[in-house]
Amino acid sequence: MAAFFILMNKTLKLSAAATASMPRVIIVALTLVYALSGLFQHDPWKNDDAEGFGVMWMMAHGNLQDWLFPHISGRDAIVGTPLPYWIGGLSIHYLGPLIGEINAARLISGLCFLGTALLIWYSTYLLARRSEVQPMAFAFGGEPTPKEFGKTIADGALLIFLACIGLAIRVHEASPLIMELLGISLLLYGSMRGFDKPIQGGSIAGVALGVIALSGNLWTALLLCFASLVSFHIRKKNIIYSWVFPLIIGFGLVCGLWPLLWSLNHSSVEKIRQAMDVWWGVYQFKGFVTLKSVEFLSINFWSYTWPVWPLCFWSIYIWAKNGRQGLSASHLTIPGFILFAELILFLFNQDLSERYLMLLIPAMSVLAAFGLPFLRRGLISFIDWLSLLSFTVVAGFIWVIWFAKLTGYPEATANNIARYLPGFMAKFYALDLLVALIITVIWILIVRWRVSRAPKVIWRCLVISASGTTLMWVLLMTLWLPTINYAKTYQPVAQRFAKALPVNFKCIDSSFLGDSQLASFVYFTRLPLQDNSACDLMLTHSAEEAKASAIINQKRLTLLWEDRRDSDKDERLRLYSVK
Repeated sequence: MAAFFILMNKTLKLSAAATASMPRVIIVALTLVYALSGLFQHDPWKNDDAEGFGVMWMMAHGNLQDWLFPHISGRDAIVGTPLPYWIGGLSIHYLGPLIGEINAARLISGLCFLGTALLIWYSTYLLARRSEVQPMAFAFGGEPTPKEFGKTIADGALLIFLACIGLAIRVHEASPLIMELLGISLLLYGSMRGFDKPIQGGSIAGVALGVIALSGNLWTALLLCFASLVSFHIRKKNIIYSWVFPLIIGFGLVCGLWPLLWSLNHSSVEKIRQAMDVWWGVYQFKGFVTLKSVEFLSINFWSYTWPVWPLCFWSIYIWAKNGRQGLSASHLTIPGFILFAELILFLFNQDLSERYLMLLIPAMSVLAAFGLPFLRRGLISFIDWLSLLSFTVVAGFIWVIWFAKLTGYPEATANNIARYLPGFMAKFYALDLLVALIITVIWILIVRWRVSRAPKVIWRCLVISASGTTLMWVLLMTLWLPTINYAKTYQPVAQRFAKALPVNFKCIDSSFLGDSQLASFVYFTRLPLQDNSACDLMLTHSAEEAKASAIINQKRLTLLWEDRRDSDKDERLRLYSVK
């Protein structure tokens, strides 16, 4: 592996030409296109998207209690901390009548992603201007200025962030994790800003921890706070108190907002106890690391965080070994300690889901960017050609499947689509085709520029990766959007369910529905679904649990309706009459 890399006498040597920053219009356009594609014009999708939207929708149409204790309509259980749902609910309330309720909810996700991208860029820029990372000064000049070096490293960090494959779906959902992702990026920025302006940086870091606490849980915020304090103490012992005091004040003010609202509303002790259990992560974290969590991380980490992790680990290794300050350098300690704290939190998490790996990406992107100047030309070419081949094949596959859906040719491909999505009728949309053609032509031009030239800029190996991820996502959200929406929405089956209901009924027990199922059925039908065993009807996706409950409560179930989503052969939804 060492043959792929090069060091110049243990000191970084770069010319000014190698640190030319990427044209602002290109990097801004790339970020905007990636952030906004796929946010609009489709239903809430199964799992996190539907669940998050359901809580926001409940707030937008509910009362004060619904705002204080986030939950899904018909279910009293508190689903999480309130900040993402507050902002999404406000967006639905004020923007929903103008752009649609679903679009208004997901707009917040897009804005959070753009804010995260901007904070990653500025965090890296502040670190890359510091003296310990500057390239060697040449005897006759020609080396980049700290500002030039900072910009090109920051461009690299942003491109690495955009190139991460695992982010594509998650950052386009109405999920509270997007707000937590923004909070972690804001914490990175506040910690780095604190080197030059400790009061301002501490205030920003405190607000960031409050955002993390009100979007995730207190344990996450406290552990990240400790990690930031340790990293800041290593680098800036002389000004740590000037940074810590505003951090504590900002953290306390933001965190205190939720309990203050409980007090002003005279909320019940039982509700506050439930909310505190959720806030402390009682149901989310276990008190020990299990082999299962280690196994899950070891299997999913590499694919979800590609191509960030190899660059991240390489950067840590190369700077720790050859940097002027080793592992204590500021561009390693701050994002490194935050990354380490997030990994610890993941290992203690009971909900072993790859979506939590998203929270690792900001710190890893910052770390990875500082390894770019040490990549050798051979490895850069390997990354370029691998990305070029992979994304070109993926793009061709997307185009072929789209063509098969519309024309029935190739016949074998069309038959496979019909088998996996029975009942789906493909329609031609001229605007989607136009956008897909434009993004494909842009991809060809980018590839041609990269292949026909030999640019010296250190971010060159990331252009194809970031552009390829954007190409893939835009093609999916244009050519494939109707297909994906058909496969992931509950709208058709919810409408069929509404038609199957008897004329006179009191309410529908939803105790045995999942959160995303309940949120989707409530939104699409506006029917009185609730977790209430006294209802005369029961909708369930688990016949075994429903029958066991009926036996315990000495009730008799009569099957009235059975159906499923066309794309899911395993899930069965059943409506019972309860007597």
